[in-house]
Amino acid sequence: MKRTALFLAMSAAMAAGAQEANQDTTEMIPVEVRATRAGVRAPFTKTNIRKAEIEQRNLGQDLPFLLNQTPSVVVNSDAGNGVGYTGIRVRGTDATRINITLNGIPFNDAESQGSFFVNLPDLASSASSIQIQRGVGTSSNGPGAFGATVNLSTVEANDKAYAEFNNSYGSFNTWKNTLRLGTGKVGKYFSADLRLSNITSDGFIDRATSDLKSYYFATAFEKGNSSLRFISFSGKEKTYQAWNGVTEADLKSNRTVNYAGTEKPGTPYQNETDNYGQTHYQLFFNQKINSRLNFNTGLFYVKGAGYYEQYKADRRYSSVGLPNVVVGNTTISRSDLVRQLWLDNDYYGNVFSLNYQANKTELTLGGMVSKYEGNHFGDVIWAKSGMPTPKHRFYDLNAWKNDATVYAKWQQEIAPYWQLYTDLQLRTVHYRIDGFRDNPTLRVNNDYAFLNPKAGVSYNRNGLQFYGSYGLAQKEPNRDDFEAGAARQPRPEKLHDFELGLNKTARTYNWGITGYYMAYKDQLVLTGQINDVGAYTRTNIDRSYRLGVELQGGLRLNRWAQLSANLAISRNKVVDFTEYVDDYDQGNQKQNKFNQTDIAFSPNLVGAGQLQLTPVKNLELNLNSKYVGRQYLDNTQQKSRSLEAFFVQDAQARYNLPVKGIQGITLVAQVNNLFNKMYAPNGYTFSYISGNTPYTENYYFPMAGTNWMFGVNVKL
Repeated sequence: MKRTALFLAMSAAMAAGAQEANQDTTEMIPVEVRATRAGVRAPFTKTNIRKAEIEQRNLGQDLPFLLNQTPSVVVNSDAGNGVGYTGIRVRGTDATRINITLNGIPFNDAESQGSFFVNLPDLASSASSIQIQRGVGTSSNGPGAFGATVNLSTVEANDKAYAEFNNSYGSFNTWKNTLRLGTGKVGKYFSADLRLSNITSDGFIDRATSDLKSYYFATAFEKGNSSLRFISFSGKEKTYQAWNGVTEADLKSNRTVNYAGTEKPGTPYQNETDNYGQTHYQLFFNQKINSRLNFNTGLFYVKGAGYYEQYKADRRYSSVGLPNVVVGNTTISRSDLVRQLWLDNDYYGNVFSLNYQANKTELTLGGMVSKYEGNHFGDVIWAKSGMPTPKHRFYDLNAWKNDATVYAKWQQEIAPYWQLYTDLQLRTVHYRIDGFRDNPTLRVNNDYAFLNPKAGVSYNRNGLQFYGSYGLAQKEPNRDDFEAGAARQPRPEKLHDFELGLNKTARTYNWGITGYYMAYKDQLVLTGQINDVGAYTRTNIDRSYRLGVELQGGLRLNRWAQLSANLAISRNKVVDFTEYVDDYDQGNQKQNKFNQTDIAFSPNLVGAGQLQLTPVKNLELNLNSKYVGRQYLDNTQQKSRSLEAFFVQDAQARYNLPVKGIQGITLVAQVNNLFNKMYAPNGYTFSYISGNTPYTENYYFPMAGTNWMFGVNVKL
């Protein structure tokens, strides 16, 4: 199987290459996102995904799964079928190091810096284009990009009224229902678009249910050289927790087991759920000042609130700030509890850009100012042995974060076919945390100033592009990193990224090769070291790096068959690593030192391939393949703590049924994991010593075997 996957990816990549058209895609995207995207002549490694490609893949799975075929991407799902909580890594880096923007506005959570697409289910149905920049990329808004930038645009122009009704049903009782409506141009100047979505699934993992609802609304006024656009989108999710994973023993015999809720005696607690709602408001004003100068500004506000509920067995009343219960002459100090851990936050600010473009010169001045206000609190809502009040708040902590960014970009034609690109970003952050749930007296009040330069050169002629670039990225630690303790506060991370690429685009083929070297300073990783309250937190390591090559391409075999593929080969190393292992016998931690070990979750090989056939009119067949090499669960590079390599295939058939009087009906049938591969793309590990014997426990997040989805899309 491995040889088949590698042959498919390498043969197509060598025969073809990078899927980038020789036209500047920034000309086709709205001005709201143009300042943060890289044009085709910019010397950065990127992949553009058009609306038609997004629609082809969108049958209800979360956005990361729609990006699975792009280079160096590995995705995972807590529920095992791509619905609910999902994750994405690019070049081995997780979502906390991937800068994600929606219409140029940051989507990453200000504190954890993660991106939770479950909060905005079916966002892909409103996406008009997506650009993925691998590596540092161009300057953007929000936290620094340490693996990639994902820039998503929901803005599109529809001159004519339309209506769409998309329905999908499949394995694990998975439903997706989407209604899209648009007015087109009304009175020459106005337009409005609306989407309503509902996604439900039982999940592959036991009780890993998802109940997801969302809407998207946009209205615009466009006249002459001015436009005003208002966008609002919102999501509400309720998912049964499935984030504990599966033990190594159960992975072999009971892959669907879910330990969440099992602290309750008897049947699992039925409401061990995650509940969160998030609403985004965006208001953009664009003004074309003259033929060369364009100004854009946007106000945004994001409101998020929600909690996850847990049944906790045999907990001390004192651990949640409650007095013991006295019944007669008996004092009860422990009880089963149900708690809710809440996050209620507000995020608002302004983005802006001023763009000047002449024949050989393009200048952009842009930036953002934003403020985040987060309230973290927890409530005990039930105790088996009784409570003095119906609800008890056992912690209530606040956090604030101010973020200001300004960047200047200059792209200049310095000779025929040669472009020089420079980019300088200044970002300042003030972050204040008034305590943590398990360490309420620990206060953080930090200021950061990051100066991030980028520069490169590119050559573009007759479909051939060569480029080289350097970029520096720096970013502040995440909220949890600061809980390491007052004496062990984390340092900011730093990344030097060098990219070198060669692409060729022709009428029937294209190919590309990219080489990169990413050198980290003070990267934050889990080492097993515990913080002041006995929890594991990330620690700065001095040096680590990624060195790799990405091959990609496409070949049109004939008028009804085409092949595309990509393959990433990389070396990802921690130069010196110290592992900390709990020694329960001695009551301390033992240290183990390692040198030149693989970075966790960084496979040396990642490949994808697609065979597309159109054997008859209106029928399209697609076979997608994905290969991911071995991933280590920690930085010790021990095979016993790793995820096996896997090779999976998905198949899809699409038939466009012409119907008189409407645009048509599209029937879609998709089979995922065609050959029933048992694999797990994600997991975690921890080790300890007890009775003078070392133990390691691995947990995995398995994916479903063969499963299917069927969809009916109607366009009026």
